Amino acid sequence: MSQDEIRVSRDWLALREPADADARDAGLAAHLARNPPASGRWVVHDLACGSGSMGRWLAPRLPGPQHWVLHDRDTDLLEAAAADLPVAAADGAPVTAEVRRSDITRLTPGDLAGASLITASALLDMLTGDEVMRLVAAVGGVGCPVLLALSVTGRVELDPADPKDAPLAAAFNDHQRRPTPRGPLLGPDAVEAAAAGFRELGAEVIVRSSPWRLGATRAALTAEWFGGWVRAACEQRPELAADAEGYARRRRAMADAGELTAIVDHADLLVLPAEAAS
Repeated sequence: MSQDEIRVSRDWLALREPADADARDAGLAAHLARNPPASGRWVVHDLACGSGSMGRWLAPRLPGPQHWVLHDRDTDLLEAAAADLPVAAADGAPVTAEVRRSDITRLTPGDLAGASLITASALLDMLTGDEVMRLVAAVGGVGCPVLLALSVTGRVELDPADPKDAPLAAAFNDHQRRPTPRGPLLGPDAVEAAAAGFRELGAEVIVRSSPWRLGATRAALTAEWFGGWVRAACEQRPELAADAEGYARRRRAMADAGELTAIVDHADLLVLPAEAAS
């Protein structure tokens, strides 16, 4: 696989980071904090780390010294993530980092040896079924907890509703499952597929909803997300484009007036290996 398709811009990552931080399930992080590694030192492998938002969110929630191993294909993002990682854990213990330029769909358990926690954000739905299963096998073979946050589930609720919401949502979800040279993407089916794969390995999988809540207080993100949502739907079903321009114009006017809200559902998975779950 060429991971070029998974690369995203720093501007988009910065725009979504506050919504991501509010959406992630803090209860899963609290579970990890109550169950530190036996060594007392966290070694966290953050897969497809982007600009490092997971580290900025999670490191201050975990007590004890931490060493983050940041994986990504984009060297600019890796540098940004390492430079902006918190320097202190929840109890003031030191936090350090190293970077590894990696194709996360080709990792093996050996690449993750020594990890006491493996994390990723906004990743599963961008992978094919084969890639998700390879990732499950790689991280499941390490035998440590895994926190996979913010995977799209396909559920979008716009308020007030419009008759054109449903066909656009269905077309967008089909776009998320589109064929690629690597195979069809899993899109909103990725959470269920990954959870089933981990359970087959004997792990306990805890799934929590982690929705974006968009509206007037996040006008820029709302506009960027909505524009991309409509464009992807029309790319998947071009016959929707004739009506989409007027629809988008009406919806944008409502958003600008603070009259439109959106819930964009995601899911967080905490995977506990058999020995930790028992």
